[in-house]
Order: sequence, then structure tokens, then C-alpha cells
Amino acid sequence: MSLKDQITEQQKTAMRAKEKVRLGTLRMLMAEVKQKEVDQRIVLDDEAIIAVLTKMVKQRKDSVSQYEAAGRQDLADVETAEIAVLQEFLPQPLTAAEIEALVEQAIADSGVDSMQGMGKVMGLLKPKIQGRADMGVVSGQVKAKLT
Repeated sequence: MSLKDQITEQQKTAMRAKEKVRLGTLRMLMAEVKQKEVDQRIVLDDEAIIAVLTKMVKQRKDSVSQYEAAGRQDLADVETAEIAVLQEFLPQPLTAAEIEALVEQAIADSGVDSMQGMGKVMGLLKPKIQGRADMGVVSGQVKAKLT
């Protein structure tokens, strides 16, 4: 079953159970997916949907930090609930040791030994790590290894 089908099934389940927050979040996700499909005139595969999910989670995390800084815990709680729903569809996150092993393997595979080849290393890592780790953290680890 594709990720898109799973989301649709979960949307139906949330509708039957009258779970407003979950249903709203899933509808928002499907709207984002359909918008991308219409804009690019393609049918998104699971990898592209994971990229959309990752982007949406990141946006909500940013919103939570801004709401908490402004003292709006009520709005931060709504965003946190949406993050929990979205993360159900993301793959299992990688541990720090797994990320480090992937970084070292990518550096070895690419044959890069300086910062000038960082883009090449990140290009190898992105498909393996997309949706499973924060790319900013991974980028920092690659920089540390290459310097």
C-alpha cells in the first residue's frame, strides 16, 4: 500500500471517529500533496510525499518555537498536535550513530577530502536520509568530517 493510500485510509478513519484535529491535519497534508501534483503535473511517489511531510513538520516546529517565544502556548499546542499526526507517516528516525556511519560511508564512496566536495557528499546522503534526520544536523557533521 502506497503512502498516499495510507494517508487516505487514515483520513477516512479520522472522519468516522470524528477526530477533528487529526482529520484537519490529514486534509491539509493531502491538499499540499495535490497542490504539488498539479503544479508539477506528476503523480507523487512515496519519496516525494516524504519530502512534503518533512517540510510540513519543519514548518510546524518553527511555528511552535515562535508561538512559545510569544507566549501563545495554546497555538503551540495545536502545532504540536499536528506534528504528532504528520510524524506517523515519516520513516523511523536514524540514530546519531547511524547518521555518522552514513556520513563516513558517503565521504568514502565519493572520495572527497575537502570542503569543496561537500555538495557531492550531500548529494549521496540526501536520498538515504530524507525524512529520517534533520539535514541541517547532517550537514554540520559532514562539515566537521571534511575540515
